Amino acid sequence: AKSMKFKDGYMISSGYPVNLYIDSAVRHVLLRQGVLGIKVKIMLDWDPKGKQGPMTPLPDLVTIHAPKDEDEFSKPLTAEIPVAA
Repeated sequence: AKSMKFKDGYMISSGYPVNLYIDSAVRHVLLRQGVLGIKVKIMLDWDPKGKQGPMTPLPDLVTIHAPKDEDEFSKPLTAEIPVAA
């Protein structure tokens, strides 16, 4: 038996997101020389609206927020405490 594999891009293979993001199909073609089997896996793109792909983002999606404006660090207020001599 002879097999050939073709890959391109990013394909997840474990966890729950596989059920949402991977669309797979298997077809068998009858030829004179024998049976030819074809397996295809396509990873869908994340679509926030849910029309072309799943609405839930991948768990490793990172969002970078703008830093918050912080006040300058000021010295703490200190009061002189009299020491008994």
